[in-house]
Amino acid sequence: MSEFETQRDKYVTFKSGNEYFALKIQYVNEIIVFQEITEVPESEDYIKGLINLRGKIIPVIDVRVRFKQEPIEYTDRTCIIVINVKDTVVGLIVEKIAEVVEITEENILPPPSATIGHEEKSQNKYVYGIGKVGESVKLLLDPDRLLKDEDLTVLDQISEETDMEEGE
Repeated sequence: MSEFETQRDKYVTFKSGNEYFALKIQYVNEIIVFQEITEVPESEDYIKGLINLRGKIIPVIDVRVRFKQEPIEYTDRTCIIVINVKDTVVGLIVEKIAEVVEITEENILPPPSATIGHEEKSQNKYVYGIGKVGESVKLLLDPDRLLKDEDLTVLDQISEETDMEEGE
């Protein structure tokens, strides 16, 4: 079995608000402890800023803010999941990492299209499926949808400029 096949059904799960989300492990570079963030002026509210990860400048976004949940104070449980989306390395700030689980194709259902009141819950647009894990469910995140293309362009420019400044 290749490494890809053993990783195929593996997901990193994390808590945000009252829900548990899952991210395909193939997107995840690493999980790091929360560290100091340099703010970027005039960026989207969910883009918290930049971190320096072993000399590489990486933009970080707050998943709770992206999902329009109440922001919370960062604690020692707060982690940053470093992922690779559309050739851009980005950090996702999450409340806490839960576990790595296996979710096979037959345990993945399409996302609900239910509207609550008259508006669709904002996190549904980032969720491509519902994963059944034992008695619980995990919302399966599509990292490509977490960031808009214009955000990626801005983030690329910021990290390139920062890398150039450091190289001077």
